Amino acid sequence: MLVTMAFSVQAQQAMFLQQGRIEYEKRVNLQARMKEMSGEEESSWSESIRKSMPQYQVTYFNYSFAGNTSLYQPGRDNSAENKTSLWGEGPAEENVVYSRLDSMQSISQKKVFEQLFLVKDSIRTIRWKITDETRKIAGFDCRRANAIIMDSIYVVAFYTEAIITPGGPESFNGLPGMILGVALPHEHITWFATKVLVDDIKEGTIKPPVKGKPVDNKGMSVAVEKSIGKWGNWGKAHIKAIML
Repeated sequence: MLVTMAFSVQAQQAMFLQQGRIEYEKRVNLQARMKEMSGEEESSWSESIRKSMPQYQVTYFNYSFAGNTSLYQPGRDNSAENKTSLWGEGPAEENVVYSRLDSMQSISQKKVFEQLFLVKDSIRTIRWKITDETRKIAGFDCRRANAIIMDSIYVVAFYTEAIITPGGPESFNGLPGMILGVALPHEHITWFATKVLVDDIKEGTIKPPVKGKPVDNKGMSVAVEKSIGKWGNWGKAHIKAIML
Protein backbone atom coordinates (compact mmCIF):
# COMPACT_ATOMS: atom_id res chain seq x y z
CA MET A 1 0.00 0.00 0.00
CA LEU A 2 1.33 3.42 -1.01
CA VAL A 3 1.58 5.71 1.99
CA THR A 4 1.71 9.49 1.70
CA MET A 5 3.20 11.43 4.60
CA ALA A 6 1.93 14.94 5.20
CA PHE A 7 5.02 15.80 7.23
CA SER A 8 8.24 14.16 8.31
CA VAL A 9 8.59 11.62 11.09
CA GLN A 10 10.94 14.05 12.82
CA ALA A 11 8.20 16.67 12.84
CA GLN A 12 5.84 14.13 14.33
CA GLN A 13 8.04 13.73 17.37
CA ALA A 14 7.85 17.47 18.05
CA MET A 15 4.07 17.86 18.01
CA PHE A 16 0.88 16.34 19.33
CA LEU A 17 -1.91 16.90 16.85
CA GLN A 18 -5.32 17.99 18.09
CA GLN A 19 -6.86 18.75 14.70
CA GLY A 20 -6.45 17.63 11.11
CA ARG A 21 -7.67 15.21 8.49
CA ILE A 22 -6.86 11.55 7.90
CA GLU A 23 -7.50 9.54 4.77
CA TYR A 24 -8.30 5.87 5.38
CA GLU A 25 -8.14 3.18 2.73
CA LYS A 26 -10.73 0.49 3.37
CA ARG A 27 -10.11 -2.94 1.84
CA VAL A 28 -12.64 -5.75 1.71
CA ASN A 29 -11.45 -9.15 0.48
CA LEU A 30 -14.51 -9.97 -1.62
CA GLN A 31 -13.39 -13.43 -2.68
CA ALA A 32 -12.58 -14.54 0.87
CA ARG A 33 -15.88 -13.18 2.19
CA MET A 34 -17.92 -14.83 -0.56
CA LYS A 35 -16.19 -18.18 -0.07
CA GLU A 36 -16.86 -18.05 3.66
CA MET A 37 -20.51 -17.08 3.20
CA SER A 38 -21.01 -19.88 0.66
CA GLY A 39 -19.98 -22.42 3.27
CA GLU A 40 -18.10 -25.67 2.91
CA GLU A 41 -20.35 -26.93 0.12
CA GLU A 42 -19.77 -24.07 -2.31
CA SER A 43 -21.71 -24.55 -5.52
CA SER A 44 -20.02 -24.45 -8.90
CA TRP A 45 -22.07 -21.35 -9.71
CA SER A 46 -20.95 -19.39 -6.65
CA GLU A 47 -17.36 -20.55 -7.16
CA SER A 48 -17.47 -19.29 -10.74
CA ILE A 49 -18.89 -15.94 -9.62
CA ARG A 50 -16.31 -15.64 -6.84
CA LYS A 51 -13.37 -16.28 -9.14
CA SER A 52 -14.64 -13.77 -11.70
CA MET A 53 -14.85 -10.85 -9.26
CA PRO A 54 -11.90 -8.69 -8.16
CA GLN A 55 -10.21 -9.91 -5.01
CA TYR A 56 -10.46 -6.58 -3.21
CA GLN A 57 -12.96 -3.78 -3.04
CA VAL A 58 -11.05 -0.60 -2.20
CA THR A 59 -12.73 2.60 -1.02
CA TYR A 60 -11.50 5.76 0.70
CA PHE A 61 -12.85 7.72 3.64
CA ASN A 62 -11.92 11.09 5.14
CA TYR A 63 -11.80 11.58 8.89
CA SER A 64 -11.79 15.20 10.07
CA PHE A 65 -11.10 15.87 13.74
CA ALA A 66 -10.73 18.79 16.11
CA GLY A 67 -10.42 18.21 19.84
CA ASN A 68 -13.04 15.63 20.78
CA THR A 69 -15.23 16.11 17.71
CA SER A 70 -14.83 14.06 14.53
CA LEU A 71 -16.53 13.25 11.24
CA TYR A 72 -15.92 10.11 9.14
CA GLN A 73 -17.32 10.18 5.60
CA PRO A 74 -16.72 8.85 2.07
CA GLY A 75 -13.60 10.30 0.45
CA ARG A 76 -12.02 10.48 -2.97
CA ASP A 77 -13.26 8.61 -6.02
CA ASN A 78 -14.96 5.57 -4.55
CA SER A 79 -15.33 4.60 -8.21
CA ALA A 80 -17.54 2.07 -9.94
CA GLU A 81 -14.56 -0.06 -10.90
CA ASN A 82 -14.32 -1.19 -7.28
CA LYS A 83 -17.90 -2.45 -7.31
CA THR A 84 -19.46 -5.54 -8.81
CA SER A 85 -22.97 -6.19 -10.03
CA LEU A 86 -23.32 -8.85 -7.33
CA TRP A 87 -22.15 -6.71 -4.43
CA GLY A 88 -23.07 -3.25 -5.68
CA GLU A 89 -22.02 -0.60 -3.20
CA GLY A 90 -22.09 -3.10 -0.37
CA PRO A 91 -22.96 -2.34 3.25
CA ALA A 92 -21.23 0.56 5.03
CA GLU A 93 -19.67 2.02 1.86
CA GLU A 94 -21.50 5.34 2.29
CA ASN A 95 -21.43 5.59 6.09
CA VAL A 96 -21.10 9.02 7.70
CA VAL A 97 -20.22 8.97 11.41
CA TYR A 98 -20.16 12.09 13.60
CA SER A 99 -18.72 11.58 17.09
CA ARG A 100 -18.44 13.61 20.26
CA LEU A 101 -15.77 11.67 22.09
CA ASP A 102 -16.00 13.70 25.30
CA SER A 103 -19.68 12.83 25.82
CA MET A 104 -19.42 9.47 23.98
CA GLN A 105 -22.33 10.31 21.65
CA SER A 106 -22.57 9.72 17.92
CA ILE A 107 -24.85 10.50 15.00
CA SER A 108 -24.43 8.15 12.04
CA GLN A 109 -25.98 8.16 8.59
CA LYS A 110 -26.22 4.64 7.18
CA LYS A 111 -27.68 3.49 3.89
CA VAL A 112 -29.19 0.00 3.76
CA PHE A 113 -30.06 -0.67 0.14
CA GLU A 114 -32.45 2.19 -0.72
CA GLN A 115 -33.30 3.21 2.84
CA LEU A 116 -31.37 5.89 4.71
CA PHE A 117 -31.12 5.80 8.53
CA LEU A 118 -29.97 8.47 10.97
CA VAL A 119 -28.68 6.62 14.03
CA LYS A 120 -28.36 8.63 17.25
CA ASP A 121 -26.92 6.78 20.23
CA SER A 122 -23.98 6.43 22.57
CA ILE A 123 -20.62 5.37 21.18
CA ARG A 124 -19.70 1.73 21.69
CA THR A 125 -17.38 1.15 24.65
CA ILE A 126 -14.55 -1.17 23.60
CA ARG A 127 -12.41 -3.06 26.10
CA TRP A 128 -8.96 -2.97 24.53
CA LYS A 129 -5.93 -5.00 25.49
CA ILE A 130 -2.79 -3.04 24.59
CA THR A 131 0.24 -5.06 23.48
CA ASP A 132 3.94 -4.36 22.95
CA GLU A 133 3.78 -4.84 19.18
CA THR A 134 4.44 -1.72 17.09
CA ARG A 135 4.37 -0.69 13.45
CA LYS A 136 4.59 2.50 11.45
CA ILE A 137 1.48 3.79 9.67
CA ALA A 138 1.45 6.98 7.54
CA GLY A 139 4.74 7.98 9.17
CA PHE A 140 3.51 7.55 12.75
CA ASP A 141 4.78 5.08 15.31
CA CYS A 142 1.77 3.03 16.38
CA ARG A 143 1.08 0.42 19.05
CA ARG A 144 -1.19 -2.59 18.68
CA ALA A 145 -4.32 -3.26 20.73
CA ASN A 146 -6.81 -6.13 20.48
CA ALA A 147 -10.50 -6.40 21.36
CA ILE A 148 -13.74 -8.30 20.79
CA ILE A 149 -16.83 -6.33 19.73
CA MET A 150 -20.42 -7.38 19.06
CA ASP A 151 -19.73 -10.59 21.04
CA SER A 152 -17.69 -12.29 18.30
CA ILE A 153 -15.79 -9.86 16.04
CA TYR A 154 -12.04 -9.91 16.70
CA VAL A 155 -10.45 -6.49 16.20
CA VAL A 156 -6.78 -5.57 15.78
CA ALA A 157 -6.06 -1.83 15.99
CA PHE A 158 -2.93 0.32 15.80
CA TYR A 159 -2.98 3.74 17.46
CA THR A 160 -0.58 6.65 17.88
CA GLU A 161 -0.26 8.89 20.92
CA ALA A 162 1.08 11.66 18.66
CA ILE A 163 -2.53 12.45 17.69
CA ILE A 164 -4.41 13.27 20.87
CA THR A 165 -8.00 12.76 19.69
CA PRO A 166 -8.92 9.19 20.82
CA GLY A 167 -10.95 8.28 17.73
CA GLY A 168 -10.64 6.22 14.57
CA PRO A 169 -12.52 5.03 11.47
CA GLU A 170 -16.21 4.09 11.73
CA SER A 171 -17.01 3.76 15.46
CA PHE A 172 -13.60 2.50 16.60
CA ASN A 173 -12.33 4.56 19.54
CA GLY A 174 -11.23 4.42 23.15
CA LEU A 175 -7.45 4.09 22.91
CA PRO A 176 -4.96 6.70 24.27
CA GLY A 177 -4.55 8.30 20.84
CA MET A 178 -5.79 8.14 17.27
CA ILE A 179 -6.39 4.74 15.65
CA LEU A 180 -4.62 4.74 12.28
CA GLY A 181 -5.14 1.07 11.42
CA VAL A 182 -7.89 -1.48 12.01
CA ALA A 183 -8.10 -5.09 10.85
CA LEU A 184 -10.99 -7.50 11.29
CA PRO A 185 -9.14 -10.69 10.30
CA HIS A 186 -12.15 -13.03 10.34
CA GLU A 187 -14.35 -10.51 8.49
CA HIS A 188 -11.63 -9.85 5.86
CA ILE A 189 -11.86 -6.05 6.26
CA THR A 190 -9.13 -3.48 6.99
CA TRP A 191 -8.86 0.30 7.35
CA PHE A 192 -5.41 1.89 7.21
CA ALA A 193 -4.46 5.56 7.09
CA THR A 194 -2.70 6.57 3.88
CA LYS A 195 -1.97 10.15 4.94
CA VAL A 196 -2.45 12.59 7.79
CA LEU A 197 -2.94 16.26 6.91
CA VAL A 198 -2.40 19.05 9.40
CA ASP A 199 -5.51 20.94 8.30
CA ASP A 200 -6.70 23.93 10.34
CA ILE A 201 -10.10 22.53 11.32
CA LYS A 202 -12.23 24.30 13.91
CA GLU A 203 -14.37 22.13 16.16
CA GLY A 204 -17.49 24.17 15.36
CA THR A 205 -17.14 23.53 11.63
CA ILE A 206 -17.60 19.76 12.01
CA LYS A 207 -21.30 19.11 11.58
CA PRO A 208 -23.35 15.90 12.02
CA PRO A 209 -25.45 14.40 9.21
CA VAL A 210 -29.13 15.32 9.29
CA LYS A 211 -30.89 13.16 6.70
CA GLY A 212 -32.39 9.73 7.30
CA LYS A 213 -35.01 7.91 9.33
CA PRO A 214 -34.28 8.58 13.04
CA VAL A 215 -33.43 5.43 15.04
CA ASP A 216 -31.10 4.32 17.82
CA ASN A 217 -28.74 1.34 17.60
CA LYS A 218 -31.44 -1.06 18.77
CA GLY A 219 -33.92 0.29 16.24
CA MET A 220 -31.34 0.01 13.50
CA SER A 221 -30.57 -3.57 14.46
CA VAL A 222 -34.27 -4.51 14.43
CA ALA A 223 -34.81 -2.89 11.01
CA VAL A 224 -31.79 -4.60 9.46
CA GLU A 225 -32.66 -7.98 10.97
CA LYS A 226 -36.18 -7.70 9.60
CA SER A 227 -34.88 -6.78 6.16
CA ILE A 228 -32.06 -9.30 5.63
CA GLY A 229 -31.99 -11.55 8.69
CA LYS A 230 -33.31 -14.51 6.70
CA TRP A 231 -30.52 -14.40 4.13
CA GLY A 232 -28.41 -17.00 5.94
CA ASN A 233 -24.66 -16.40 5.96
CA TRP A 234 -25.04 -13.54 3.50
CA GLY A 235 -27.46 -11.74 5.79
CA LYS A 236 -25.31 -12.28 8.88
CA ALA A 237 -22.23 -10.86 7.15
CA HIS A 238 -24.15 -7.80 5.92
CA ILE A 239 -25.66 -7.16 9.36
CA LYS A 240 -22.22 -7.23 10.97
CA ALA A 241 -20.86 -4.75 8.43
CA ILE A 242 -23.83 -2.42 8.84
CA MET A 243 -23.70 -2.43 12.66
CA LEU A 244 -19.97 -1.77 13.00
